[in-house]
Amino acid sequence: MADIARFRFEDGRAIDALYRRVFGHDAANASRLRWHWQYVQNPNTPSDGPQIWLAREGPTIVGQYATMPVRLTLKGLEIPGSWGMDVMVAPERQRQGIGEVLFRTWDQNVGASLGLGLSPSSHRLFKKMKWPEAGPVPCLIKPLTRRALRRPSWPMPVNRLVGAVAWPYIRIISRTRPLSAQIEPIRHFDQRFTELWARLAPSYGLAVARDAAYLNWKYIEPPHVRYSVVALKRDETIGGYAVYRHLQEPRGRVTILVDFLVDPSDRAGFETLLRWVDREARAADSDKIRTFAMHAGYRKMLRRSGYFGVTSTLEFTVKVNAVPVPRGFYEQTDDWHFALGDSDQDR
Repeated sequence: MADIARFRFEDGRAIDALYRRVFGHDAANASRLRWHWQYVQNPNTPSDGPQIWLAREGPTIVGQYATMPVRLTLKGLEIPGSWGMDVMVAPERQRQGIGEVLFRTWDQNVGASLGLGLSPSSHRLFKKMKWPEAGPVPCLIKPLTRRALRRPSWPMPVNRLVGAVAWPYIRIISRTRPLSAQIEPIRHFDQRFTELWARLAPSYGLAVARDAAYLNWKYIEPPHVRYSVVALKRDETIGGYAVYRHLQEPRGRVTILVDFLVDPSDRAGFETLLRWVDREARAADSDKIRTFAMHAGYRKMLRRSGYFGVTSTLEFTVKVNAVPVPRGFYEQTDDWHFALGDSDQDR
């Protein structure tokens, strides 16, 4: 059986070679571009190095489970956690239990283990291990043009018919509306965002800690993707932020609302952020806006702003190890705040 041990920097070449064998050269090159940022520059990376576990057979690495450490707030209590990602096992050693051993080792060494956007194999393994399931994270979209409702599986005549029928409704919900507070594009999160998080953290049942150091690393510094970020301001007080970007997809252009933070009771503030994103999406000629939101209060305000729910494939699982949780904790998720940007799904 393979031995499980923590990553050492001298393992880099062997891991790169394994990645190429499992995922191919293009995926390996993309991974190399973001690797140092993702695992070393992360402000939550422990002092003893990245939280990556390796399966070794002698000098050969046959498996890896790389994770992204974060801090979580749980009813105001802060605990360490990490997102599982970049799991791989050598082709000739798959289906021999190595993946499960890596999963269990990771879980035993973190305060909370989290998974988002699970692959079918990872989802099956989590079920086999009887981990709690809290997902999928609800997905909502706001149509902006008659192309917004197209589906790749539908013939083009059907797509055109649906677009024509929905167009009067789309024109109503996508019309420009005034902003009720100041919005400022930013390229740096300062101390005021840490103070914002300190004010809002107790209101969430479970969420990733969004202080300035984390936000700068996650949305300003990544080498592989560029985000637009705006702050909600009232005088000089920061009331929230939104992170978004524009993408071209097979059936049209989409604006992704990747992350946001505002007091869940601040309806005017959240609507102002959404209206700004609306304007940016239209300026980018997007057909729709897409976001993921677990918090029931945010989803309610999104629906009031013209968003509606669609099928979500963003499966979510979490297992808290650091502290006991009450009965029903994993089923009562309406005050949890998780979005697409929390893990590594937006690459």
